[in-house]
Parts: sequence; structure tokens; C-alpha cells
Amino acid sequence: MSAVTSQTLQPPLDVARIRADFPILHQEIYGKPLVYLDNGATTQKPQSVIDAVSHYYAADNSNVHRGVHALSERATADYEGARAKVRDFIHAASEREIVFTRGTTEAINLVAHSYLGPRLQAGDEILISHMEHHSNIVPWQLLCERSGAELKVVPISDAGEIVYEEFERLLSPERTKLVAVGHVSNALGTINPIEQIIRAAHAHDIPVLIDGAQAVAHLPVDVQALGADFYAFSGHKLFGPTGIGVLYAREALLDVMPPYQGGGDMIRTVSFSGSTWNELPYKFEAGTPNIAGAVGLGAAIDYVNSLDLALVQAYEHDLLDYATQQVSAIGDIRLVGTAQRKAGILSFVMENAHPHDIGTIVDHEGVAIRAGHHCAMPVMERFGVPATARASLACYNTRDDIDALVRALQRVHELFG
Repeated sequence: MSAVTSQTLQPPLDVARIRADFPILHQEIYGKPLVYLDNGATTQKPQSVIDAVSHYYAADNSNVHRGVHALSERATADYEGARAKVRDFIHAASEREIVFTRGTTEAINLVAHSYLGPRLQAGDEILISHMEHHSNIVPWQLLCERSGAELKVVPISDAGEIVYEEFERLLSPERTKLVAVGHVSNALGTINPIEQIIRAAHAHDIPVLIDGAQAVAHLPVDVQALGADFYAFSGHKLFGPTGIGVLYAREALLDVMPPYQGGGDMIRTVSFSGSTWNELPYKFEAGTPNIAGAVGLGAAIDYVNSLDLALVQAYEHDLLDYATQQVSAIGDIRLVGTAQRKAGILSFVMENAHPHDIGTIVDHEGVAIRAGHHCAMPVMERFGVPATARASLACYNTRDDIDALVRALQRVHELFG
């Protein structure tokens, strides 16, 4: 008899209840039930998030921080309440360390311009990995062009994992001024050893930026435990609205960084002889912010917090294993990205079918996947492919969804095999 008792067994994740919370999932595409497997690009929104955004516009629409009337006070309370939810969600030390941005891309650009830009000079180096999203490549390239610094790239293995020995070799105590890596690869699903990377960089007092866009909906994030100096993510990949994101940065770093943009709300005083800046984090939030987006992000965090993240992780891991087995069984498919530690992303190519053709055909079977370079062209070059087809999972996906994907891919195989 098993030594495991009923008291130690966890109940299964109630996926049917979760799916009921997402109205967009309950429709047909080309006469077939929608199977949404493009969560790496954007996640769908639960009704609670849709309602929160709608309520803001219907009942509280007003600018924040600047009004003494009731609408402005309510909008400000909800906007700042969302900031507090973000602080708690990623375990930041203070709300002063939470800067609202348009998304991960703007957050990284903010660090490039306001933190590293004023410090970088010829001969310095920025260290990234070969699996980065373009948003964690191009800002550093532009900065290197202006400063004469050099971008160093850590290679990845055939499995799609950082070659850690090469990271250690390229990490220069004298020349490396920033390490910038993704927590989870959007093109491969690889979960990077960021704790180890941060410790190694900090041993030489080198700051680290983590692109967390693909991580926050799937993994617990504690920025203080990680020791991250900067952590960026987007609301729309966390079941929240588009156009809202977060830059976490340690307060000591934000204190010395100049403003990213000038305008209203980021100032304390303005005169023609000069201006002074607002306190943190408002120094980095020029102009009218995406108030509805922040409110929606707060509601999304409430929704995620209502789930048992340990159950979600276990469920998504099992679903990825199932998807990997089923898709691999189709003869002419090759997986791209086979790391030991992966989040719910399955990238693949078929021998005789271009990924765009795959994406189009499976769409007509009601299955939504992504096809292309996934804003990670260096990854495609590394694996010698122009693009991949990518199925990316969320907690509302099921084995039935995977079975539908497999049937659609078998249809592709019949047409191109």
C-alpha cells in the first residue's frame, strides 16, 4: 500500500473553473472550438480583468494625482493600489521600486537610457545571452553604438541552454557593466539559472537586469530573494491588459538615475531657469499614465493570487510533458529547445512545411499558435531555421487542446508529407 495518505495528496487544478473565467475561449473559429495556444505572445483576460477596466472607464475615469474631486481620488487610489499589488506580487521592498511602463520593452529601454547610458564608455561591455528577445538585444546595441562599448553574447547549447562556463569566461570584473538575461526564453521555453547568474555577477559588483516577461505567469518571483537589480515584465502576458508593464529596480539605483522622459507629473518644480524632479517612482512616469491598464494589471494579479501557484506549476509541467510526447510522435517534426528546465513553450519545425504554412493550416482547424522568429532571430540563426512554429501554454489549456493541436499537425503532415 502507498505510504501517501489522502491528507498529503493535493487536489487537482480545477481547469474547468479556470476556463469558465475567460470568455474569449468559448467561441468557434472556422466552425471549430477555439484552441488558444499562443500564450507566449499574449495571454487571454479573465472576466474580472475585463470588468475592472470597464468599471474604471464607466465609473471612475479621471486623471490621477492631480485632482481633488471624487473621481480623481478614486482613480488615484486604484492606480496606486495596483502598484502595491505589484510590490507584493514580486516581493519588492517598497512601492518606490515599482515603475509603471508600457511593457517589458520600455522598461529595458528605461534602464538603458537612465541607468547604463550615463555610465557607459568605450571599452566597457554588456553581457547578454544568445537566446534573448529582441527587446533585450536592440536597446543594448543602440547604447553600444553611441558609447563605443561592446555587446558580448553568451552562447547556448544544442538543447537551448546557456553554456554557463562561457558565461563565467565572458563575465569581466573590469569591463562588464551590466548582465541582461531572460528569466524564461520566449522562443525555446528554457528557464535560465538566473539565481546562479546573479550571484556570479554580484561577486564582482556587476548589476543584473532580468527580462521576466515569460516568467511571471508561470513561476513565483521574489526579486529580493533573487537579488535582481532590475526586473521587467508586461501585464498582457500575466492575463492583464496590453500597454502596461513594470520595471522593478532597487531604490538605491532609481535614486541616482536621471528621468527617462520629461513632462507632467515627473516634476516637483518647473521654471524657465530649471526644473526639479518628483519623488520615486513618479520621476519615471511622465505624462498621463495608462491608468486603466494599471487597474487591469492589479485585477490580473488578484486573479493569479486566487489560484494555487504550486498546482498551476505542476499542471503546466505535466501539460508540457504531454504536449512534448504527443507532438514528437509525429514523424517529421523536430523540436527546437529541449532544455532540462522548461516553461510551457513548445517550438518545432516540420520537414517539408514552412512554419507560416503550419500556422495557417492549424488555424483553419481552430488552433491558434505562433509562427515566425518570435522576435528572437539570433535563436533561429543558432538552430539553422528561418522560423519555428510555437505552441505556448497557460493554466486554462487542457490535454484536449493538445490533442486538437496534434490532429491539426497531422493534417499538415498529410498535405506536405
